[in-house]
Amino acid sequence: MKVLLVEDDKKLALALSMRLKSNGYMVNSAPDAITAMSSAVRLQPNVVIIDINLPGGDGFMVAERLMSSPDTNSIPYIFMTASKKEEFKQKALRMGALGFLEKPFYSTQLTDLINSGAQSD
Repeated sequence: MKVLLVEDDKKLALALSMRLKSNGYMVNSAPDAITAMSSAVRLQPNVVIIDINLPGGDGFMVAERLMSSPDTNSIPYIFMTASKKEEFKQKALRMGALGFLEKPFYSTQLTDLINSGAQSD
């Protein structure tokens, strides 16, 4: 299963990537909103994990663009954030996100979400 991880914190991206790879996922990373969009179109991942606070635009913008593009509108996405703002969670769920995780979270929470709704090859 292919995962696109959109996270600007290099250490966190590496840690999550290593954890996901150890669980059998093929992981590609994007450090910002702009790279996320081009990577999603090019890679056609089974799921996109999106940090909300990103350089080049926030995670909500990335998800909106994914949903509006015929090339990526069927790819499920999961939001993650360090913010404790309840409105972020509500917005994510209204947008149809597969899930919403507040950092820090257990990697099993993430893999459970991926497995619950991601499309496999």
